[in-house]
Amino acid sequence: MSNVPTIQLPNCVVGSRKIRYIYLVNSTSFALNECPQKDAVTPLYLGADLFSNTKIRTENHPRYHARFAKKGLATRLHFSSEFRFHGLKVSPCSNALWFYSIEGLFRVAFEIYNKQEQLSVLENLQDVWKSKINESPLKSNYTLRMLVHTALNSTANSSIDSVSPQDSLRGQEAATSSDTARGPADHNYCNFVPPCLQTVRHQLQSLDEKISCKTEILTQKQLETVSLLMEQVDLYIFGTLEEKNVTETVMNLLNTKDWSLTFASPLLNSVARWLGCQFHLANCSISQKVEEFKLQHIERISELPPAEELTTELFPEAMRTLLLHWMGLSEESSVEKRHSEYPILLLILEFANHSLITGVAHVLYSTLICK
Repeated sequence: MSNVPTIQLPNCVVGSRKIRYIYLVNSTSFALNECPQKDAVTPLYLGADLFSNTKIRTENHPRYHARFAKKGLATRLHFSSEFRFHGLKVSPCSNALWFYSIEGLFRVAFEIYNKQEQLSVLENLQDVWKSKINESPLKSNYTLRMLVHTALNSTANSSIDSVSPQDSLRGQEAATSSDTARGPADHNYCNFVPPCLQTVRHQLQSLDEKISCKTEILTQKQLETVSLLMEQVDLYIFGTLEEKNVTETVMNLLNTKDWSLTFASPLLNSVARWLGCQFHLANCSISQKVEEFKLQHIERISELPPAEELTTELFPEAMRTLLLHWMGLSEESSVEKRHSEYPILLLILEFANHSLITGVAHVLYSTLICK
């Protein structure tokens, strides 16, 4: 470990803050010193410095990072393990840090900072913001290696020569350490890695090995499904998973193969239990809607709309969809067929939700109760 070089990030002074940053050269590389072609690189600012000394508690920082990352204003940078960061305790297993674009920095400032701090950001960084205003949003993750270079005597020539990593790192650290002002507070990213996280990592490594060994026997459908699952895992980790993503994944899994017979299917049993619980939670809101409907139609209760209109107005779409397909109906079914079956569907929904509307439901229910 002693032979691993330590780098110290450059920083800019913004009011009472010192914000460390790097330059994103491309999707796989970063640099510590600015390139001659300023438009070709993107400054990224350390998320920990943006949120230090704010009202946001440290344990809540990841949630904020994920929210800004969803908007393309922040990204999680994964670095090579060939160096360490001075003043930043980063877990060697992940070696990743959150960084923000200049637009992300401004968004954080105007959402969290006080007015004086906001003014300092404007005065010190508005030129950077103007120069990068048309840049594309950041990706959620980058895996980067460091480009090591230093500008030679600019009066003699403007070329960039490569130097050894150790020389460049020592020069960078010496230049930054010479600043007599105290740098930003250290941030501890080296948290305890829980066993469950270690298990996930081992499983992913094992999956990588299996795919590498068995690529030739995997079908296109299997590879597409695995890819879809990995995308959802990524979204779930960073808190950006949405219902439409879950829907696509679940339907893809359900359609990958023929599962067990209906009478002995643990999958169907589990889905049915979950669906039943969700429908049960909707009872109160359905009952309220039914009562409001009755009050509106109290004078003409014998002239209710057709069964199809009633079910559409009063019951959740998912309930109707389940029963319709269960009964062999669909949107493509004939009008006559739907008209003949919808009264039965309405009656089932009335009984299942304990919300009686039609005269038939009241008569049948009272008869059943008496028995």
